[in-house]
Amino acid sequence: TSPFTFRKLAGCTLFITGASRGIGKAIALKAAKDGANIVIAAKTAEPHPTLPGTIYTAAEEIEAAGGKALPCIVNVREEQQIINAVEKAVKTFGGIDILVNNASAISLTGTLETATKKVNLMMDVNVRGTYLTSKACLPYLRKSKNPHILNLSPPMNLNPTWFKNHCAYTISKYGMSMCVLGMAEEFRGEVAVNALWPKTAIHTAAMDMLGGAGIEKQCRKTDILADAAYCILTKPKTFTGNFIIDEVLLREEGVKDFDVYAIAPGHPLMPDFFLDEKKLIRSQQEGADAAKAKTESAVAMPSGPVAEMFRVIQGAVTEEYVRSTQGIFQFELSGDGGGTWYIDLKTKGGSAGFGKPPLTADVVMSMSSADFVKMFTGKFKPTLAFMTGRLRIKGNMALAIKLEKMLSQLNSKL
Repeated sequence: TSPFTFRKLAGCTLFITGASRGIGKAIALKAAKDGANIVIAAKTAEPHPTLPGTIYTAAEEIEAAGGKALPCIVNVREEQQIINAVEKAVKTFGGIDILVNNASAISLTGTLETATKKVNLMMDVNVRGTYLTSKACLPYLRKSKNPHILNLSPPMNLNPTWFKNHCAYTISKYGMSMCVLGMAEEFRGEVAVNALWPKTAIHTAAMDMLGGAGIEKQCRKTDILADAAYCILTKPKTFTGNFIIDEVLLREEGVKDFDVYAIAPGHPLMPDFFLDEKKLIRSQQEGADAAKAKTESAVAMPSGPVAEMFRVIQGAVTEEYVRSTQGIFQFELSGDGGGTWYIDLKTKGGSAGFGKPPLTADVVMSMSSADFVKMFTGKFKPTLAFMTGRLRIKGNMALAIKLEKMLSQLNSKL
């Protein structure tokens, strides 16, 4: 048997946005092993102070894996940069066979807390960037024997849960999915257009920033998306208009061992955004509403685990925490020991206790008192609580992340 029998993407040219790191690079490396040509369309040309990789380091890895690389400086917000890179790709490799719209921007903030520049960034990168890159590549994709567009975007789940905490982000990601919906039909028979989304959180630099230290244990490696993307991109162009979940597809393809994709095999995994069990969500909401009603009927100052928790927090607050945090946090807790509580890490000396904070809160967190105790003792990650809808956050997300980091330092005392 020829050693090239299973190199299905050999000689194919893939144009991948955001391929300098993370999921985009993983898909690139998977295709490179077949001997594919990879256009690295990303904006990181100089090393970033906190994020790993540039288009040039990615190119070196792709070449080492067996592919050919063409690094192109592309900010998908700039249409001319997209057009220039597409023309350079065609000139270098003779055409484009596959487009992967991976570049994405995220801000998990509520409507009033999302700065206009962040709204513009998400709409420009996620929706407009995906649309314009697809538009620029389509004339060449239509000339390919088996062309594909693959967007890293979710199935459109209209459960309000996925809108209420980060409306702008959700709109922008669903915008990418609507490109799949429309273009799959528009170019049916000519170009396959599909969406791919992970069932669980994937460990990337973005996840580290969102979740903080230790979050990786709840994530899978980017390899699972690379393998799922490979399955999609090697299917015929008649496979189109699908919203694919990585694990579901790989199980259909015969994969049985998913521990190989886990950062920490056996550790519970965080479900990704936009995927839910409607009955579970409903029962959780009903339980939370009942607990809230019970709390609001109480008049005495709460006692128990929550009160003890705030007593310990009050004793642990230092001037250093106040100086480094500069934020006031309000907690609306439902269930036993619930009510309104606060941590003041802004005014001199700092404080924590029952009732409303001395000044207007920068961050308001709503959750059950049971989850609160678990979160503050390190048994329940705030990011997992937020992503599963058990923690609602209003206000300054950056401060919320600061608080999480402080809590990790306090866990030994709590």
